Amino acid sequence: MVALAAGIAILVTSEFLPAGVLPTMARDLGVSEGTAGLAVAATAIAGALTAPSIAMLLPRTDRRTVLVGLLVAAAVANLAVALAPGFLVLLAGRLLLGAALAGFWSFAFAAGTYASPGHDHVISTSIALGVTVATIVGVPLGSLLADGPGWRWGFVGGAVLSLLAGVAVARALPSVPAHPGAGLAMMRRAVRNPRLVAGVALVVVVVLGNFVAYPFIRIAIATTSPGDGMWMLVLWGVGGLFGNLAAGRFAAHLRVTVTAAALLLAAGLMLTLLAESTAVMALAMLVWGFGMNMVPVATQLWVTRAEPERTESALALQVTAFQIAITAGAALGGAFLDSYGVGRVLLVGAVSAAVGAAGFAAIRVPRD
Repeated sequence: MVALAAGIAILVTSEFLPAGVLPTMARDLGVSEGTAGLAVAATAIAGALTAPSIAMLLPRTDRRTVLVGLLVAAAVANLAVALAPGFLVLLAGRLLLGAALAGFWSFAFAAGTYASPGHDHVISTSIALGVTVATIVGVPLGSLLADGPGWRWGFVGGAVLSLLAGVAVARALPSVPAHPGAGLAMMRRAVRNPRLVAGVALVVVVVLGNFVAYPFIRIAIATTSPGDGMWMLVLWGVGGLFGNLAAGRFAAHLRVTVTAAALLLAAGLMLTLLAESTAVMALAMLVWGFGMNMVPVATQLWVTRAEPERTESALALQVTAFQIAITAGAALGGAFLDSYGVGRVLLVGAVSAAVGAAGFAAIRVPRD
């Protein structure tokens, strides 16, 4: 579980690193901040395509081998970004990273439950904890690097850590055979489940609410607390740590938990929009981070409960939903930022999260 969580932490740090270095990276590459936000969207586009298809392409490959290979691919992707002479090369690296992240996230839960059966909620929380660690340490560290030695060094670090994570997974995880029914047939049966499909659509709505705004979080913070960007990002991550743990703690009541997560996300975005002091902005970061970091744990458990016989496909669809939402959110947020400013971006995100909360409140899942 530690090795899998570390792998997720490094991959997610790499995915969201542009959010912490956005202004500096945009200036260095000669593009607008809205355009630079596409560095997050490119990763998500690749992830959305990869998550549902990788199991079809590798139906019988040992999942430990796949996980290690994906971490090596992430190292190559980060190195390409670090050395990118222009924005197109950077986008190519980000596309490769998206494929690595989506594949790893799709297989990590099933591999963890195979290695440690009967601990589903602990494994889900541990994997999501890797995401939270990334937000607590990775994005603020990227911000610090952007203000110091340079934004490219964050991606060099991501390349090195991805290789180390690959070694850790290879040593710690036992051989994990592919599910006997893995492949296209399993996915076809999963998408015939109307409850699962509805839940996946709602994941898109909620997560889009976050990623309309998250790539531009430093810009939002600067409206009230221009000198406190790094520490505000740390507060976001600290809130996320407690949100992660809360989602695992209340996993027995998934409908309430996933609805509360989306509502808290909406509240955090609105607080960020309305903040007129550093104290209120700090509270906004805590609530925003708490709500958003409940979402991966709660929705991961939600889809596996909605489709318990085909968890690998259900999780692939959940990851796809995340990546579609990140893609659409970053693109929509960039367009709104360039046209209307960061306030409109935060408002759109809050409304989207609230709509998703209403949807989850209306759907029951088995054993809820």
